[in-house]
Parts: sequence; structure tokens; C-alpha cells
Amino acid sequence: MAKIVSKVYGDALFELALEKQSVDVLYEEAKALREIFKNNGELMQLLNHPKISKEEKNAAVKAIFDGRVSDDMAGFLVLVVDKGRADELNAVLGYFLSVVKEYKKIGVVDVTCAVELSDVQKEKLCKKILATTDYATLEMHYRVDATLIGGIVVRIGDRVVDASIRTKLAQMEKQLQKIQLS
Repeated sequence: MAKIVSKVYGDALFELALEKQSVDVLYEEAKALREIFKNNGELMQLLNHPKISKEEKNAAVKAIFDGRVSDDMAGFLVLVVDKGRADELNAVLGYFLSVVKEYKKIGVVDVTCAVELSDVQKEKLCKKILATTDYATLEMHYRVDATLIGGIVVRIGDRVVDASIRTKLAQMEKQLQKIQLS
């Protein structure tokens, strides 16, 4: 159900962004708003509190965000709160951001290595990924995981390239277990 709600509202916001030619503005605002909602649990409690009326919630949203975000985004926030979907705001904004990234051909890449990559290695990896995909730009996220032993794991959406030593050792172990000794 949550995916349906985030898709419906996220698609609506994206269509509005295209119509008003404000994709970049709404994209930046959505990123900032996700951080605000993530870091302000009290605000989310207020927007989701069952004993506070929709009118009071909408007034709070207007007071907080009018003049700080575009009129389109402020109106969208009021609409979501008015429809009783404030608890889905984070998911809706997340879905909207993913649609915009797809539209702008921004690839989100998660890279896990056994050791920290140098800037030169990061640049080479980025160029290699750009050359082998349809993305125009990349949003790279790096993580170190010593349990990989060595190598690298690259995740782009639902695609994974696992060139870690840990995985290769696990594959070798399976192969060795299949061998029957006479």
C-alpha cells in the first residue's frame, strides 16, 4: 500500500515539475525536505497526530514552509497532509527523487570495497561505469567492508557486480564440496 501511495503522489509531483518546468528546483527542495523530515521527529509527530485537525496541520505546514520552498512544493505538502498521508511524505519524496534521477539519467552507484579507494581509483571506476551504462552522471556512494577481504562490489539499482575475494572463496568452497573423493 505504501508503494502505491508514494507512486501516485510522487508521479503527481513529477508531472507538476515537468508542467511547470521546475524539475531542478523541486528536486533540490525534495532532497532538503527529506533531510528536514528525517531530522525533525517532532514535526512528523505533529503532522501524524490523530488529535490535531487537518486545518491545524495545514496551518503549521504553511507557517513552516511558506517562503522557504516554492509555492508548488508548499501546495504539494499541504495536499499530502490534507489527504492524511503525512506519514508517507518521506516515501513520496524518495520516489519523486528516484523518478527525477531516472529522467535526468543520474545513476545511483553503491560501491563496497575492502579498503578505501584513492581518488584516482574512484575516478577510473566512475569513468568505467559511465562508459558502460546509459547514465549521464553518477551519484557515487562508497563504503568500506573489511569482510570482503579484497576486491569490490558495485551495485547499480538491481544490478550487482561482485568481484570480492570473499565471494570467490565461497564459490570455490562450493565447487570443492561437489568433488567426491573415492
